[in-house]
Amino acid sequence: MLPYAPWIVWMFPLLMAFTHFIWERISKRLRDFLAVGTGFVSAIFAASMIPDILNGYVVVDGVRHDVPFDWVGVNWIPIPGLSIKLGVLVDPLSVLMANIVAWISSLIFLYSVEYLHGDRGITRYWMLVNFFIGAMELLVISDNFLMMFFGWEGVGLASYALIGYWYEDRKEYWIDIYPPSHCGMKAFVTTRVGDVGLLISIVILFLYSGTFNYVDLASNAGWLASMAKDGILFFTLVLMFFGPIGKSAQFPLHVWLPEAMAGPTTVSALIHAATMVKAGVYLIARLDLVLYAANIVSKGVAFTELHEFFLVVAWIGAFTAFLAASMGMVANQIKKVLAYSTVSQLGYMFAALGAAGLLMEHGEAFVDSFLAGISHLFSHAIFKALLFLSAGAIGHAIESYMLKDMGGLKKYMPKTFMVMLAGALSLSGVPPFNGFWSKDSILHGLMAEGLYTLYIVLAITAIMTVFYTFRMMGLAFFGSESSHVKHLIEEGHKPHDPGIYMMIPLWVLAVGSVISGFLIPSMAGLFTPSFNALGLPGEALAEVAFFNFNRFVIGTVASVSMPIALGIILVGFLPAYYGFISYKFDVERLVEESPLLRAIWTFLFNRWYINAFYYKFFVNGTLWFSRVIFNNVEANGVGLAIKSGYSTLSNVVRKLQTGILRMNMVYIALGILLILYLIMVSL
Repeated sequence: MLPYAPWIVWMFPLLMAFTHFIWERISKRLRDFLAVGTGFVSAIFAASMIPDILNGYVVVDGVRHDVPFDWVGVNWIPIPGLSIKLGVLVDPLSVLMANIVAWISSLIFLYSVEYLHGDRGITRYWMLVNFFIGAMELLVISDNFLMMFFGWEGVGLASYALIGYWYEDRKEYWIDIYPPSHCGMKAFVTTRVGDVGLLISIVILFLYSGTFNYVDLASNAGWLASMAKDGILFFTLVLMFFGPIGKSAQFPLHVWLPEAMAGPTTVSALIHAATMVKAGVYLIARLDLVLYAANIVSKGVAFTELHEFFLVVAWIGAFTAFLAASMGMVANQIKKVLAYSTVSQLGYMFAALGAAGLLMEHGEAFVDSFLAGISHLFSHAIFKALLFLSAGAIGHAIESYMLKDMGGLKKYMPKTFMVMLAGALSLSGVPPFNGFWSKDSILHGLMAEGLYTLYIVLAITAIMTVFYTFRMMGLAFFGSESSHVKHLIEEGHKPHDPGIYMMIPLWVLAVGSVISGFLIPSMAGLFTPSFNALGLPGEALAEVAFFNFNRFVIGTVASVSMPIALGIILVGFLPAYYGFISYKFDVERLVEESPLLRAIWTFLFNRWYINAFYYKFFVNGTLWFSRVIFNNVEANGVGLAIKSGYSTLSNVVRKLQTGILRMNMVYIALGILLILYLIMVSL
């Protein structure tokens, strides 16, 4: 590990974020170089921690510490009888997340150099994205809830500014009827709803345990028994889950994510692949480990409450996965298809991590489900960044993200088609791409542990995923050119593949979407220190480490899982192929001629009317209530009486305010005498 790597990995981007305005004055090229370099420096420091995790120990100042290692820095908030320390946690989960954030973000930064070339707000962009990365690294590397919450809110602040990056609200940047400034505010307000619940739960947890530290919470589980005895444990954990629901756009706080497409596509890739939406998944994964350890220490005294909580997590995830996938099937913008896909795939991760909590009493099953969820987080970060950046290349070439403005782009953008196809195959779970290994691990784990209802919901979602993915690919790259593309060609703006700065990240991610799949079976080896700390047997770790490999290559259970996986792909692909790639039948005409299909399409296109309900109830309802209060309270009746009273009082007080200094000194002296008199009377 490089010296002080866990500290530098988040401090360096945060500090550099506020220097880009200086570098711009010297040289714009220097500014861009340092902005991209900051991401890669953070990534190198993050990568330097991986050997320590694999070895199982960290050497700091010549002293060896076993992993997980809680590296306490300074006494952050010294209070008599209480000490809240600033520290970082070096363990497999934090190091894996730090690397995902840093490396994916660095590739996105490199892509941004060409994508946003000439944009007059580029310096502000570099400042915000580096602040974003620093806050996200702080979130995942912190050793306690309070410090994590600072990173959590930093990510929320940066996302608000980046989603509303084009704050002038020019029409070409609108998402449906929403301007970018509105979209940024919608994301900020919606996620704050969840953050309030998270903050309340952190305070309650501290009041019962006396600590914010993850290690202390895992090893001293008296708080778990006390909260269970008082009947507040389930309530507190659900409040904490509000935070991940908001940040990771799970039902019912999922409505902000489609509008997050108002920002630059690089921001969409950043938010959807490596950073903000992964924060909620990370927190649930951290809770899995903390609560597993605390449950062992407390001898299962709160198992019922924990089981109920993780049941909520699993079902919220599964329902959200289905909900978002259904919307993705009818979306009319390529970035919105990918946005719904993100919400859906995050649902898979929550379902897997929730299932891990349900299987807490069965060590091997817990490990299996936990690793499946983490593996899908890892896979999704790669292929979703690839898909968003590929969509950015299309938008960059044709100046539109509407699917109706595309068509026939395969012959004009063959390289973009190839890399985006790799992302599409990964998202669809086609072997040997990484999405196959991770997604099918989730499905197989649910089936193997008898969680059949969850399995059925996610299997149906997987079918819809394949359909909307290849519908998107068909509308973008196959068929005849749209009138928009033809018009561009006539004007001499023929669509073409992007330049070197945009293509390098695309090729790296495309190759990564294949190679990384074969790294997933070794994920258990990376997490060995954490599982050893939980007291899980080494034999179970070895079995899980080669679980996917044995299943698909050696064939221990391939006769069951492989045909099901391939069947899911086939059922989703065939209608997409005949409707949007080979165009054997006219889908639009079919929908128009069928009242039932038209009603279903309208229902899904309007997002199950959940978004419309929120605007009607929370936005329009609040405005209506404020008008009622103004008209019936403020403008007459009680309001007029209060107004009249204040006017009379102000007229009296105004006469006392002469503006003469010696009179003001007299008033001060009288006030001091009055205070002294009250003190003497109280004695």
